[in-house]
Amino acid sequence: MAILEARSLTKRFGAVTAVDGLDLAVGRAEVVGLLGPNGAGKSTTLHMLLGLITPDEGSVTMFGKDLHRNRVEVLSRINFAASYVDLPGTLHVQEVLEVFADLYAVDRPAAKVAALLDLLELGPLRRRKVMELSSGQRTRVQLAKALLNEPDLLILDEPTANLDPDAGDRIRTLLVRLAREEGRAMLITSHNMPEVERMCDRIHFMAEGRIVASGSAAELAASFEADDLEAVFLKVARG
Repeated sequence: MAILEARSLTKRFGAVTAVDGLDLAVGRAEVVGLLGPNGAGKSTTLHMLLGLITPDEGSVTMFGKDLHRNRVEVLSRINFAASYVDLPGTLHVQEVLEVFADLYAVDRPAAKVAALLDLLELGPLRRRKVMELSSGQRTRVQLAKALLNEPDLLILDEPTANLDPDAGDRIRTLLVRLAREEGRAMLITSHNMPEVERMCDRIHFMAEGRIVASGSAAELAASFEADDLEAVFLKVARG
C-alpha cells in the first residue's frame, strides 16, 4: 500500500489550471522527486497534499485513508519543511523546537528536542534567536522541526536550500539514511539536480500542471537522450 497516493488531482484559479489531473504515489522507504520549472504546479500540488488548499477534483489518500475525511489523524503522521516558511524569530532555537514538540504532542519532548539539536548540529545555536541565524542555519532548524513527530511521510521543499556544500552533503546523507533504515517516505522538490540524482528513487517532471515524464534519473536521461538530469530539466523547461 502506498504511503501517499494522489489521483486525478486538479486545481484551478479562475481561468488558470495550476494542476491538471495529476497522479502521484510514494511508497514506504521511497524518496520521490517532484521537479519542474517555476510555475509548473509543484507548490500548488504540495499545498493540496498538505491540506492547505482543497482540490477542485481528485483525491489524496495517505496511509490508506482519505485526507479530507481523516485530516487530523493523517496530518499527525506527516511533516513539512521549506526554507521560505518563517519560524518565530524572537524565540531561541530550543524554544522553537519545544513549542512545536508541544503542538505535535511529542512523547518525552525534552529528550526528543535534545536529540534533534545534536543530530542537526544545532547544539551551539540552541540559545540563539531564530532572527539571528543565517539562512542555512534556519534550514537546519526547519528540518529539526519537521522530524520532531517522527513522521512516516516527509514533504520537503528544497531541503538543502541555503546550505553550504558540506552541510548540504550531511543533510542529504541523513535524509537517505532515514528513508532506507527507518522506512520514512519522502516527497521532495528541488532545483539541485545532483541532489535529486543522489537521493531520489523515482522522479516526476511537471510542466503546465501535468506530469510529463517519470522514471529514475538514468531512465529519464536515456528517454530524453540527455547526459544528466540537468539536461533533462532544460529540455522539459524549454518545451
